[in-house]
Amino acid sequence: MTNPTDVRKRKLATDEKPLRRKNSGSPNGSSGSNRGTSGLKIFFLCLVISAILLVFVFGFVSENASPYLARLASKFGYSKVQYAAIIDAGSTGSRVLAYKFNRSFIDNKLVLYEELFKERKPGLSSFADNPADGAHSIKLLLDEARAFIPKEHWSSTPLVLKATAGLRLLPASKAENILNAVRDLFAKSEFSVDMDAVEIMDGTDEGIFSWFTVNFLLGRLSKTNQAAALDLGGGSTQVTFSPTDPEQVPVYDKYMHEVATSNKKINVFTHSYLGLGLMAARHAVFSHGYKKEVSVLESACVNPIIANRTWTYGNVQYKISGKENPKSSAEQPIVDFDACLELVKSKVMPLVKPKPFTLKQHAVAAFSYYFERAVETGLVDPIAGGETTVEAFRKKAQEICAIPNDEQPFMCFDLTFISTLLREGFGLNDGKKIKLYKKIDGHEISWALGCAYNVLTSDEKFSNS
Repeated sequence: MTNPTDVRKRKLATDEKPLRRKNSGSPNGSSGSNRGTSGLKIFFLCLVISAILLVFVFGFVSENASPYLARLASKFGYSKVQYAAIIDAGSTGSRVLAYKFNRSFIDNKLVLYEELFKERKPGLSSFADNPADGAHSIKLLLDEARAFIPKEHWSSTPLVLKATAGLRLLPASKAENILNAVRDLFAKSEFSVDMDAVEIMDGTDEGIFSWFTVNFLLGRLSKTNQAAALDLGGGSTQVTFSPTDPEQVPVYDKYMHEVATSNKKINVFTHSYLGLGLMAARHAVFSHGYKKEVSVLESACVNPIIANRTWTYGNVQYKISGKENPKSSAEQPIVDFDACLELVKSKVMPLVKPKPFTLKQHAVAAFSYYFERAVETGLVDPIAGGETTVEAFRKKAQEICAIPNDEQPFMCFDLTFISTLLREGFGLNDGKKIKLYKKIDGHEISWALGCAYNVLTSDEKFSNS
């Protein structure tokens, strides 16, 4: 709590939902000569000042008024452009998210206007024995950011890479070799790169930044009932929410963190459950009962028609086959769902510590693999996302496990795992509604947005430049 760089002490800008719109005026922070004469600009500056005075006279909440003032300031040139480039080095792929903001001269708030999202696979952990190739995969993403951000802004644009569970699971020396190769790349990038710009991300930060992003985009940061954020990655899963009852706070003890927003401080529970990412859980279940060095596996959670299907995890190529069971037949090959379910439970439950038993009191926003698997099996719309329930995940798992699904050979396991994690692991009842997102208002759900806001608001060289 005393470390000035701790995310719990950093001020995260909370320009609520009305701020996130495409810029209809000049984005370059110029004098606005195209808008008229200097006399006209003075007139509108007076108008803005008058609007600010009205805010105070009539007692409007500043965050409700701020979006409109920010828009007015931007429209007539009273703001400047700022960019941030964040690279999310996940376990299954790396993504660059580059953001274009306008910072208002009136209240110093950041307005999100545009973003770039590009992804490359595999993840950095796949280059454990070839760091140079790993750095090259990041260079290709960096080139995308270069094309999005005008060159005159490179020197004032923070460039950050945070690696998540994939690199956490590697031997420390191999992970560090990859990070050093990326650091060498960043040193030549012409962007603004701090000493800690390339690192393995703490799971706490990942959860808090994701929670911030979701509630910012939903316009709920100023509310008393922020949404819980559930992020399912390949190697780990994060659960983050703000307990509604102050008496709950001591129960979670060391998992509570104070997040400062523009108008208040919020106590947040967050934890990253390492090993409960979708791919890590697959590996745990598929390799159950086998010695570590064995790579030809049979699993009770895979349909018997599947034979020697290639799957790579942790730089090891596995051959996965389904296992025969008494409920299956040549005419109707199926997975024994009950047997698979019990196996999944045995792998999930020991890792859910602490159990977020008050999560059920919150609206739940889920993303990443939660969203992807729901889309791939028709539970929600692939573009708009949508709402489903814990029970719907379980029923869809039973349905998929009961058919010989050659095109989605591991979907039976994936849905069984997700439903088990939500129901038995996190304690959500069958009827609990789960809102699934990939984007909100056209913006990707990613911890990267929260990270970008954090960098631009906590570092004086950006916030006061």
